[in-house]
Amino acid sequence: MDEEEQDPDIGAARGAHHVQSLERGLAVIRAFNAGSPQLTLSEVARSTGLTRAAARRFLLTLADLGYVRTDGKYFSLTARVLELGYAYLSSLSLPEVAQPHLERLSAEVHESCSISVLEGTDIIYVARVAVSRIMAVTINVGTRFPAHATSMGHVLLAGLPEPALADYLEQARLDRLTSHTLTSATALRAELARVREQGWALVDQELEEGLRSVAAPVRDRGGQVVAAANVSTHAGRTSPEALRRDALPALLDTCKLIEADLAVTMATQASR
Repeated sequence: MDEEEQDPDIGAARGAHHVQSLERGLAVIRAFNAGSPQLTLSEVARSTGLTRAAARRFLLTLADLGYVRTDGKYFSLTARVLELGYAYLSSLSLPEVAQPHLERLSAEVHESCSISVLEGTDIIYVARVAVSRIMAVTINVGTRFPAHATSMGHVLLAGLPEPALADYLEQARLDRLTSHTLTSATALRAELARVREQGWALVDQELEEGLRSVAAPVRDRGGQVVAAANVSTHAGRTSPEALRRDALPALLDTCKLIEADLAVTMATQASR
């Protein structure tokens, strides 16, 4: 019998349709968390109830697919795992939940507001309310920008566990888009530490000259950052101080409202 078939039957009492190997692969992914971002093979096996041989096959398969990295002893998730969350968030819940809140926020602050998620080394817009065109390019749902040069990107990167952030920094090209763009991993790490501590990010003309924005995190019920919302404005009419004073409090309140509605939506979907 295959070693995998000798593992404890974590899929017992399931229907005939049940794909046990898929369940076990997801169990391996879930073994990693904020408290255990790096695990040895033995720790993964113990956490999932798999044999070492089976755990090793799942880990190496996930590594082949780009979801896991290893230094030969320790395994950790890569930023590519975020694509799994993005597929769910962008499919229904997040855009539909966030849109009315963004509309109210935009009406209150009289500026464009957006929400995005991290995909690879970019942010991707999943909901947006535009008041006026600020950038040279038109921003729509699906638009991508490099995370290192955006306020929402800074919030999303600050929410990554260390192994995923290290993986991002290995993959990302920190191109200089303006004279203000952070282009060194050291400078970006320092900024992300500040964002993590204060709970929001303000980016001043790093993506494009004249564009200034402030962003805050949207968290799931477990406290993990799953998205970021922002208010963007033209630097010629709004100073950083005014953006912090006039837009940030409303933005933080909006993120809390989105989190509350998203939690209800997810709980409802899970119960179906």
